[in-house]
Amino acid sequence: MEKQKEMKVVEGLDLERYMGRWYEIASFPSRDQPKDGANTRATYKLNTDGTVDVLNETWSGGKRGFIQGSAFKANPNNDEAKFKVKFYLPPFLPIIPVTGNYWVLFIAHDYHYALIGEPTKKSLWILCRETRLDDEIYDEIVEKAKEEGYDVTKLRKTPHTDPPPEEEGPQDNKGIWWFKSIFGK
Repeated sequence: MEKQKEMKVVEGLDLERYMGRWYEIASFPSRDQPKDGANTRATYKLNTDGTVDVLNETWSGGKRGFIQGSAFKANPNNDEAKFKVKFYLPPFLPIIPVTGNYWVLFIAHDYHYALIGEPTKKSLWILCRETRLDDEIYDEIVEKAKEEGYDVTKLRKTPHTDPPPEEEGPQDNKGIWWFKSIFGK
């Protein structure tokens, strides 16, 4: 049996430059997000201890669903952009810690777009600082994902309104989207 090659991960990621808002351009559908989710975005804020505050937001049925968590380097002693992200579920009663992998597989030299994955290849995200990404660049990123062994046919583009929602819209603070996602509704 052929040994699977190790995924290429960004080295020397400038965390400060990486902070801020990223819009999800495309991703593998996840049961953790509503199927009709739009304007999906992530906002990262660096803490003094080197951890990162994570705010993931998506809009479904005109309401904002969100989950907050934190990220930290999987191995603080190396230079690879391999992170662990921890969320507490469900969002409305955060008691169960869930930790996942967040590997930066590619980052544009100007930190304008990025490709994020994880070792099982079940999750993939294409992120950009804007709600739109040039088709040519999008295709190049998809090609990079393919080279890393991802089944890119599973990628779904995320719809965005123009302009994107300002700040927080009406909240789905009951976490209904979370229940729907668990039960596949």
